Amino acid sequence: MLHDRYQLAFKLYPYERTADQDADTPVRHPVVVMGGGPIGIATALDLGLQGIPVVVLDDHEGIGMGSRAICFAKRSLEIADRYGCGKPMLDKGVVWNLGKVFHDDRKVFEFNLLPEEGHKFPAFINLQQPYFERFLVERVREAQANGAPIELRGKNRVDNVSPHDDHVTLEITTPEGPYTIEADWLIGCDGASSPLRGMMGLDFEGRVFEDSFLIADIKMVNTEFPTERWFWFEPHFKSGASTLLHKQPDGVWRVDFQIGWDIDRKTELQEENVRARLDAMLGEVDYEIVWTSIYTFQCRRMKKFRHGRVLFAGDAAHQVSPFGARGANSGMQDVDNLGWKLGLVIDGKAPDALLDTYDAERVFGADENILNSTRATDFITPKSKISHIFRNAVLDLAEQFEFARPLVNSGRLSVPCVYDNGPLNGADALPGGPSRTRPGSPCPDAPLEDGYLLDKLGGGFVLLTIDELAPDELEEAGIALRRVALTTSGTASGVLADRYLGQVTSGVYLIRPDQHVTARWDHYDEAATRAALRHAIGLE
Repeated sequence: MLHDRYQLAFKLYPYERTADQDADTPVRHPVVVMGGGPIGIATALDLGLQGIPVVVLDDHEGIGMGSRAICFAKRSLEIADRYGCGKPMLDKGVVWNLGKVFHDDRKVFEFNLLPEEGHKFPAFINLQQPYFERFLVERVREAQANGAPIELRGKNRVDNVSPHDDHVTLEITTPEGPYTIEADWLIGCDGASSPLRGMMGLDFEGRVFEDSFLIADIKMVNTEFPTERWFWFEPHFKSGASTLLHKQPDGVWRVDFQIGWDIDRKTELQEENVRARLDAMLGEVDYEIVWTSIYTFQCRRMKKFRHGRVLFAGDAAHQVSPFGARGANSGMQDVDNLGWKLGLVIDGKAPDALLDTYDAERVFGADENILNSTRATDFITPKSKISHIFRNAVLDLAEQFEFARPLVNSGRLSVPCVYDNGPLNGADALPGGPSRTRPGSPCPDAPLEDGYLLDKLGGGFVLLTIDELAPDELEEAGIALRRVALTTSGTASGVLADRYLGQVTSGVYLIRPDQHVTARWDHYDEAATRAALRHAIGLE
């Protein structure tokens, strides 16, 4: 089922004939992205804003149908903000920080995902995936108007790929027939079923959990549910073994029912059966069904995300169960990690081997997500009598005792990955420095006198100095290092000092284009800075 509100601007890039289709020999492109979902469009936007020509091939003509992913984490919004589309996402999305967990008809406890102040973006927004995609595409259109070399080709289905040592050949089908192009680099963002993965004879490794969840997006009238995440274990209304409720924009609510493994999907998706579950849960509430679907938990990934000139990102590279909102959010972190590295390689400023660190860091991130998702799934869907008894005992204890609450797992919600022991990490020479800003960490935001820290960092290499002298500009190996000089003497100094200095009075941070810390010191040292920068681009 699909309400027409989700068909908004569906054909955002309808099929148009290109010059490539009339060329005598295959045209070579620097980068081709396969798949026009949020991860594919974000990848094109990242590269295009660097001035790198990129072509997106999509077998559809715009945004997908159905709300699908709805929870977008602060880190994804920060990444989108660097691309220039974070504000419309925040303006449209439903902001939430508070979650509540119930067992039967009792509230076990509640939690706040962002209890501290001083961040430009909230912990999460709920926003239907079609809106998220639309805002990305609209930003692409703005970038194109300003000269960004991004091309979106709808109704261009890739039917075959042939990888070579220095390029990839793609055979494409369109409404006007086939044609062939070449790519220096091919990025697979074509989703969980990934035709590209199949064409290359590659597969996932991991687990498929024997349980099913029914999604129902509904538009309710005069509801009293607050803007919070509510999760029930063994709910008293008996509509499923567990149930999740979220609010979305436009008065739409997402409901997930755990319905078991041995089911008839066609029968479960019949409207009268969906309504029976909803009526038992909601009681006398008027609602309209907007969209329904059934999904199965899967926690899997490819063994490697890089295969020569072909790289994989998003669901094409890894899958996790949806509780924890780690799917689309981890995909955005893939883009954030890959974009600057591929840009430097294409520009000749970094060796090809830098792309191997994309594989290393994002495989690490995928494993972290899979571990958290697997634990959540095992807790939500216990597979033995003993596991079920243990789970319920934890819930009973959590209702009264704080020590048990961290054991309750209704989905460990997405947080940005810290690349501990990452291949690009440099020195940690800030004695007593905060753990949250150690090398490998994403920079936490902080309020400044004239805005927010992450806005000032931008998307290039930055030397962040806090109460420490250093040159305003430095160039090493063709990389321009820009200084952001801050002081702790202002009214917002306490937050900045707490997050970046800890027990010391001054600090210097070398920060990557994806705003991850690569090295830090308690004073400026030019030789150490140059060495750390060379290491961060794979030269040492």
